[in-house]
Amino acid sequence: MLELGVKTLIAYLVGALLGSLILGRARGIDVRTVGSGNAGATNALRTQGKLFGFLVLCFDISKGMLVVWWLPTAALPGVAADPDVSREWLTLACALAVIVGHVYPVWFGFRGGKGVATAVGVIAAVDLKLLLPLVSSWLIVLVLTGYVGLASMLAGVALVVACRWLEPADPPLLGFCAVLAALLVFTHRSNIVRMWTGSENRVRRVWLFRSRTV
Repeated sequence: MLELGVKTLIAYLVGALLGSLILGRARGIDVRTVGSGNAGATNALRTQGKLFGFLVLCFDISKGMLVVWWLPTAALPGVAADPDVSREWLTLACALAVIVGHVYPVWFGFRGGKGVATAVGVIAAVDLKLLLPLVSSWLIVLVLTGYVGLASMLAGVALVVACRWLEPADPPLLGFCAVLAALLVFTHRSNIVRMWTGSENRVRRVWLFRSRTV
């Protein structure tokens, strides 16, 4: 169990390195003090521009991919591979930990992002077949509604459906996708409230029906 504990902790600590806050320090800005107050790529894009938002997105996706590809099989000093720990369960534990680290980063007062970009990196590394339904559903909902938060939550639901369809013989992966979907809904609970009250911002440049209501 030592290997599981140590590698899960490392995954969490890597996840707690937030692109928006690390890159923001070079600009002398904390993105949690502007816009929506979130430390994710969307708020970084809206408040700091396209290049900054793109760099943050790449950073957060990359750390998710790195953890999944490298950490489960890494030979760490003093940490022997545990034959009693399934490699799949270890990979999924690290995958979840890096996302949780992004949402609740110890380095930044446990105030992080909503986990979407890091989740994309994780899914790309865990099972590339699931990336297309995840990203395509996100884009479709965004174009139809203009709501980034709603797109993110429904993409999580689509991920569970896609996993059940494409990987029916992999219950651990299905369970991981279900937990991830629930986490995405939880991290977007404030978006749900704003949509309910009509105060949620829309991405009007890509919103298909903007001309009918604006």
